[in-house]
Amino acid sequence: MKITKTKADATYTLAVEGRLDTNSAVEFDKEISMLGDDANELIFDFANLEYISSAGLRILLSTHKNFSKKGGMTIINANESVMEVFEVTGFLDVLNIKE
Repeated sequence: MKITKTKADATYTLAVEGRLDTNSAVEFDKEISMLGDDANELIFDFANLEYISSAGLRILLSTHKNFSKKGGMTIINANESVMEVFEVTGFLDVLNIKE
């Protein structure tokens, strides 16, 4: 998994490439926790995310909870297979996902 982080004011964008699974979830969580207190809004660009497991979903859910107290969290550019996981798990109803 590769994560590219960009910042514009208090909005961070994390572009995630590869697989977000048990093996890469620790790195993913670490990148999010290193954003700092000035992070008000978080955008995940999943254009190049191939797969997401329950470990990745768990991190998204906790991150959503933390950022809902701030400026919010948005997922963009999720492909069909990732969207299917969001649909089956009910995450479409919980997370802010823009296609």
